[in-house]
Amino acid sequence: MSSKFSLSLSLSLSTLQLQPPPHTLLGVASEPLSPGAEEEEEDELEETENGTPGKGHGLRGTLLTRRGITLRVLLKDKVIQAGEGLLSIHYLGKKFVGDLLPDGKIRWQETSQVFNSPSAWATHCKKLVNPAKKSGCGWASVKYQGQKLDQYKTMWLKKQRPQLQSPEMVRTPVECSAHHAPKLESKDRCPVRYSSLGSRDSGRDPHTLVELMSFTSVNRFQPFNVAVSSNVLLLDFHCHLTRSEVVGYLGGRWDTSTQLLTILRAFPCRVRLGDKDSASAVEEEICQNLFLRGLSLVGWYHSHPFSQALPSLQDIDSQMDYQLKLQGSTNSFQPCLALICAPYYHGNAEVESKISPFWVMPPPEMLLLEYYKAAPDLVKFKDKWQEEKTYLDKVKGSLATKTPKDQMFAKVLEHIYNQLDNYS
Repeated sequence: MSSKFSLSLSLSLSTLQLQPPPHTLLGVASEPLSPGAEEEEEDELEETENGTPGKGHGLRGTLLTRRGITLRVLLKDKVIQAGEGLLSIHYLGKKFVGDLLPDGKIRWQETSQVFNSPSAWATHCKKLVNPAKKSGCGWASVKYQGQKLDQYKTMWLKKQRPQLQSPEMVRTPVECSAHHAPKLESKDRCPVRYSSLGSRDSGRDPHTLVELMSFTSVNRFQPFNVAVSSNVLLLDFHCHLTRSEVVGYLGGRWDTSTQLLTILRAFPCRVRLGDKDSASAVEEEICQNLFLRGLSLVGWYHSHPFSQALPSLQDIDSQMDYQLKLQGSTNSFQPCLALICAPYYHGNAEVESKISPFWVMPPPEMLLLEYYKAAPDLVKFKDKWQEEKTYLDKVKGSLATKTPKDQMFAKVLEHIYNQLDNYS
């Protein structure tokens, strides 16, 4: 059995775009998990079936964008076809036959009962034979035309292989061999608040570290909670093995009803960041392991071997990109968490490594500014609106009558006003 601990999110300000809007950067602080939290069994992880049509399929060429594979996905991509009597379960001498419906659901022929997923049907049938049976992965139990559904899932994954890209290749490659890893520079990089960075331009060091802040410090409610299995601590071991940066993925589940993101496993990328030839094969292996265990991709991790466990501007850019891709083409909320582990930071005298999860969110007002900045009809806020008042004064006066009077919100407004002034 694996134990769990809970993580509460916190917030920081940073950026992703060329102009300096504040982005919400969420750090994580550990706290005890509630006593009634369910424990996961390694050999009996139930398949996650969200059944949402079309969610995230447009970007599934990248591992970070792939959602749980459902029968609907396999039907849509013509890996399998709907029909009567195509599905079967053989368990302890008993045989169960089902029809695969066009919407991806399963109808048990004996009772005409309809099930939403292979796991639901397999669990029901097995408990009829063995009431003590716990839930298991239906994809390994249910057969389609005599072949396990797992094989069709693998077939689907292989069809996606030509589209695979390595998200860690977005990061600065580290060209090195397995025997001669370069020693990373241990020079301390002082973290900064984003508000002190100014404009994002090509001259800005992408390795600049950015501070994290808590939600409570800016009077915000955290949008979701995080629970982490002790199995995920494999990433700590992974990060200790080399002086070079390492990367891996996080598998788990997202519960929309409780707004709880549960991270159950770490999947290390056993490949050097500069080894582009092996990256696709390693990612495909991880992707198969995720789905065969009934897990969804919920995030990624990497190491800062000799610096602090804080995100760099490059990390923030990558994380924002992954969050948008994992969400797919819909507007539904889907967390994608990033973890940074700092195993050998000289400023940490403790033996325990510092691990910092974070999350990024762009402010909606900056998306508007980016959209209109090149428009010919953009209001020139420095121009006169009425006699002694500019258009910027007009905006300030209008917003001031409708916004809270607290100090933090005033700072946000001031930042917006500065941006309007710069765009004029």
